[in-house]
Amino acid sequence: MPQYVEGGAQVLDLATAVKDGILGGPTGLIPFSARKDSAHGAKPETNLSDLKRMMSELEASGDEPEEVPSVFICPISLEPMVDPVTLCTGQTYERAHIQRWLAMGRRTCPTTMQELWDEVVTPNTTLSCLIHTWFSQRYTRFKKRAEDVDGRASELVSALRSRQIKGQARVQALKEIRKIINSHPSVKKSVTSSGGTAFLASLLGPFTSHAVGSEVVAVLSQLQLDQETRLLLMQPGKISLITDMLNEGTIETKVSCAGLIQTLMEDESGFRSEIVSSPSLLVGLLRLIKDRRHLNGVSSGLALLKSICTKRPETRGLLVGLGAVPKLVDLISANSNLSQPDLLESAFQILDIISSILDGQVAIKECKNVIPNLVRMIMRVSEECTRCSMNVLSSVWEMAPEECAKSAVEAGLAAKLLLVMQSGCAPEVKQRSAELLKLCSLNYTATLFISKCKLTRTIQ
Repeated sequence: MPQYVEGGAQVLDLATAVKDGILGGPTGLIPFSARKDSAHGAKPETNLSDLKRMMSELEASGDEPEEVPSVFICPISLEPMVDPVTLCTGQTYERAHIQRWLAMGRRTCPTTMQELWDEVVTPNTTLSCLIHTWFSQRYTRFKKRAEDVDGRASELVSALRSRQIKGQARVQALKEIRKIINSHPSVKKSVTSSGGTAFLASLLGPFTSHAVGSEVVAVLSQLQLDQETRLLLMQPGKISLITDMLNEGTIETKVSCAGLIQTLMEDESGFRSEIVSSPSLLVGLLRLIKDRRHLNGVSSGLALLKSICTKRPETRGLLVGLGAVPKLVDLISANSNLSQPDLLESAFQILDIISSILDGQVAIKECKNVIPNLVRMIMRVSEECTRCSMNVLSSVWEMAPEECAKSAVEAGLAAKLLLVMQSGCAPEVKQRSAELLKLCSLNYTATLFISKCKLTRTIQ
């Protein structure tokens, strides 16, 4: 560790250096090596690329964050500095950011707004060395923890493989593996590379307890699955267990099961479509989106339902028969205050897909107050919701034009459509709006239509 010298005193500890405020510019405390280099006009020996690499690895690792000392933060970017330089005002900034500031013709200090009497930036070698030392120490601690948790995870997987752990001890071992992965995402790579995913998948089967199965699925849902593991998981006995847990497990287990099936669907070439055609699985997902106490469950259920509807058209009629439409409409109505815009968007997208079949159109039309609810959501949530809402309205309109027109006009559809046409929405969305507006007016004279839609003020 570098020794910092000022008047013969030595500071051997970084924490002491930060605490004592020994963080001045280049004329302050400088390591011996840096003092020697700066005397010849050279940069200090701090390896900038090495520091950037450590910062990048720490950020990507998901390791437990440590509070970076405030003096290491650039006042412009609010990020840790790599190459700190000091202005004539004594304020220190990241070189790239202050140079950009000056290149824009600004002649003031960003922090104090003092006018600069000298535009030269001077490397802050002391602070640079302190930053490098602090991140080096943190990086070393991170690597040590990573080695420890890697070793522990490998030890647990090996013990499970050798069948040394049984019963409740097996559940506890799996829980520990899950906690390690949650706390140290870097462990995922070592578990995957050692064939851990295929082994964990082999633990699932028709005779596996839900206690073991839920922990295995929780771990697998966080890992990168290779082809061997995917094929194992698609075996009927394993899918049956996952489906049972989707229906009967805790909310965390249900979310994990939905996430795992979503991952399996990503491999379209090897995925067996009958897996998602199971009424039991679809019922489990519909129960998941109905339980609005757990929004993470609703989100996971909607995401998987959307994938199933999009990639497996044959399931759309089955979903309608299982009562998906009323549940989606209820979800949209319950979120009319826009408290969960992402959920609304997913629900609208699924409803849009289902409205492409006749059974879906009939089910949508039969839902109570569905037309007013669809009209109300136009131009309220997002352009995607507006697009889907108009598509659903158009589909239902084709089946029952007179009934739909009356309900839509009374709900204020015409004014909403005019807003869409004047907005910055995509051309195809505006085109759909124009088509619906024309359909609205077919059963009325121009004067009556304007009056009925309360458009007088809008037109004026």
